[in-house]
Amino acid sequence: MAREADRKTALGSVWLRAEPPPTKAPLTREDIVLAAIKVLDRDGLDTFSMRVMAAELGTAATSALYWRIATRNDLLELVVDAVLPDAPAPSHGDWREQVTVVARTAYQALWEHPWAAQLLPTHAGLGPNYQALTDRVQSILAAAGFKGTHLDSAVSAIFHYLIGSAVTDSAWLSVVRRSGMNELRWASTSAARMGVDADHLAAYLDRESTAGPEARFTSGLRVILAGLRPRQIN
Repeated sequence: MAREADRKTALGSVWLRAEPPPTKAPLTREDIVLAAIKVLDRDGLDTFSMRVMAAELGTAATSALYWRIATRNDLLELVVDAVLPDAPAPSHGDWREQVTVVARTAYQALWEHPWAAQLLPTHAGLGPNYQALTDRVQSILAAAGFKGTHLDSAVSAIFHYLIGSAVTDSAWLSVVRRSGMNELRWASTSAARMGVDADHLAAYLDRESTAGPEARFTSGLRVILAGLRPRQIN
């Protein structure tokens, strides 16, 4: 028989295993996930651990934590999927406008929880919210006439751009936060060392700027979508 520890980590993903059966424990899996999101929003990913979560939940809840969620990786898989938004169902505009609504909604959620973007390369893809986003984009493209491997390639291009943008922008934000400075002060202090203009760097980091992360994401997405056509690749 497989060891208990092996059973709890089978197949490498919490989404590929059944949730433990109900108990009299006061905490549900949802309770733990919501508490973890609160901790990650407050403290970031660097210091996050199951020990930290046990302290956050209280010693009386520690056994419930480990009964419901076996490992740190399992918990991270759950939280990164939880912060992804419900997949919107745009009903107006052409297929490019509809895809833009879905992709921007996902990007904005990841901006609000930058630790989630850091986890995307290793902890996303199998959860229900991520799958719903993928299915929504796929259905929009299929309705527009994308088929077969061309459809798969188009969906991949959009999600690779979404994830790559979120990871890159989160990395910049993490550097600034570790410095203890705000974005404007960090830009003015760091620009000369980087060999760039301080105002340009500040604008690059400012979410509200027309040169900032959100504007760049939308502009880049427009370029990606302009290059896609609902036809089979030759």
